[in-house]
Amino acid sequence: MNTQPMGKPARMLLFLSSILLPFVVYLPIWRIELDAPQYPEGLSLQIHANDIRGNVDIINGLNHYIGMKTMHKEDFVEFTVLPYIIVGFSILFFIGAWINRKKILYFLFSAFVLFGIIAMVDFWKWEYDYGHDLDPNAAIQVPGMAYQPPLIGFKQLLNFGAYSIPDVGGWIFIGIGLMLLTGVILEWRISKGPRSVLFFLPVLFFFQACTIEVKPIQLGRDHCHFCKMGISDLRFATAILTQQGKTLPFDDLKCLLSYTQINKDIQVKDIYVSTYTGKHELVLATQAYFMTSPSLGSPMAGNFAAFVDKNELTKNNQALAGEEKTWESIRQ
Repeated sequence: MNTQPMGKPARMLLFLSSILLPFVVYLPIWRIELDAPQYPEGLSLQIHANDIRGNVDIINGLNHYIGMKTMHKEDFVEFTVLPYIIVGFSILFFIGAWINRKKILYFLFSAFVLFGIIAMVDFWKWEYDYGHDLDPNAAIQVPGMAYQPPLIGFKQLLNFGAYSIPDVGGWIFIGIGLMLLTGVILEWRISKGPRSVLFFLPVLFFFQACTIEVKPIQLGRDHCHFCKMGISDLRFATAILTQQGKTLPFDDLKCLLSYTQINKDIQVKDIYVSTYTGKHELVLATQAYFMTSPSLGSPMAGNFAAFVDKNELTKNNQALAGEEKTWESIRQ
């Protein structure tokens, strides 16, 4: 029954959640990054529990030209109440672990998930209001254009690429949700048997859907993150997927390698290359076969071609009098 005590693993997860959650008050929860050719270093907003930080003044200045309201932390009542809600949940988690009852674990998990949903809906509404409530006398007006950033992921806004992703505090928040979910599943399985885990599959699918993935490169729209040239030939396009979930496109493998050599502090999750033949899809560089040949004529004379099929590599290598390469040798 739900009045039974929790098992030790679930109780420890609840204790750990109570310890970790207060850190969210002091760490950035969410971030919105903006990339454009005139800002190669990028611009960012970091949303904390009680503040907005980052390049706020610069972004407010840019937004003025398109009629968006300026952002000030005083305009958001959420910054007043959110720290108290977070600390309140931390205290409740500690009390719940101390009292040690399954029904309390179930209630706290449900309340925490509901709070997360309400917070995301409120965030979406904030983005919607700022992106759609525009000054009709703005200097720059594009009929039918709205400037709402994505709730999560990537969206193109005129010449700016906007990325919206969790920051450190947000990942802690998500991690706590997963720990609570683990505790609930453990207790539910003990009470109802292994089949009860099916009840949680929709939640698991939701978290799976949030998996970080590389964004497809858009021909004629994306620009190389290194040389700033427009990407015009998908056969040679490459991309870096950062640990933060951001996709950095390049028009040539040579540009990508030059960028990583200069920016050694970049947090690379994966490197992708386009297939030379077929649909020119992005594949992991570690899973591709490479050849090099002056006859390829790639945009920046890197002259590397990638294949997922060894036979395709052999055929093109013979036709272009090329030389086979491994990813390890190319990176050196």
